Amino acid sequence: MTATAAPPEAPAPAGPPVHRPSLRKRLVPYWLLLPGILWLLVFFVLPMAYQASTSVQTGSLEEGFEVTWHFRTYWDALSEYYPQFLRSLLYAGTATLLCLLLGYPLAYLIAFKAGRWRNLLLVLVIAPFFTSFLIRTLAWKTILADGGPVVAVLNSVGFLDVTSWLGLTQGERVLATPLAVVCGLTYNFLPFMILPLYTSLERIDPRLHEAAGDLYATPATTFRKVTFPLSMPGVVSGTLLTFIPASGDYVNAELLGSTDTRMIGNVIQSQYLRILDYPTAAALSFILMAAVLVMVTIYIRRAGTEDLV
Repeated sequence: MTATAAPPEAPAPAGPPVHRPSLRKRLVPYWLLLPGILWLLVFFVLPMAYQASTSVQTGSLEEGFEVTWHFRTYWDALSEYYPQFLRSLLYAGTATLLCLLLGYPLAYLIAFKAGRWRNLLLVLVIAPFFTSFLIRTLAWKTILADGGPVVAVLNSVGFLDVTSWLGLTQGERVLATPLAVVCGLTYNFLPFMILPLYTSLERIDPRLHEAAGDLYATPATTFRKVTFPLSMPGVVSGTLLTFIPASGDYVNAELLGSTDTRMIGNVIQSQYLRILDYPTAAALSFILMAAVLVMVTIYIRRAGTEDLV
């Protein structure tokens, strides 16, 4: 008895033809990215490379500078100007904390309580950007002038006695003191804190607050368990946008401070434009950038969020 052969299987039905984009269409995203990449190369990477080569040069402006791989410039710059580095980080950190304490309630008010006044309040937040950074800082010289109404009020309530004891002011004088520099930094960078906080808070679903209330959570518990954790991307973004530029700022310390309140930005500016020691200025710039980068990396990891606004 012979086995019968199995009938041949019918060929599978052919699916629709796969349409592959042409080479020109596949290259479109890269062509769109090209202007941005060129911008970064020309205005960021190349200047960074030039400054890196400058930091290891020796010589003078009259005789010319030459790359001699003199890395000791970094150590000499850090050992000589470390007080200005520490002062810059301290001032920037204090101003960032003040911006957070002042900006969070205002951002919360705009996001949840402003109603039809929301757009007006947002305009008022960004209103300082309508004038020059220099003009805004110079205005604080008038606000904190000796014998002015602000200083008179602070002195009458005993505030200046406390700040003078802490070393933030000098007697009844506020200008040319650490307090004046921190006030200028806080004012100038406060919008950079408020706007990311508002954006993060505005994204929170109001139904989450209602659900917390249904579970008998108090307003304080709702803020601690719901609002603040969900606003952490805005907190991280705001603190970074405030701390990074504040740590390298030199305008506020130059106009509102004195020689005792100089920040590292003032030293770099002086090395470039007055002393004309370009290698030291470049080395100081890279040390500041490295210090800020390390601190920011640690901060982001400790904050536990990468979803930045």
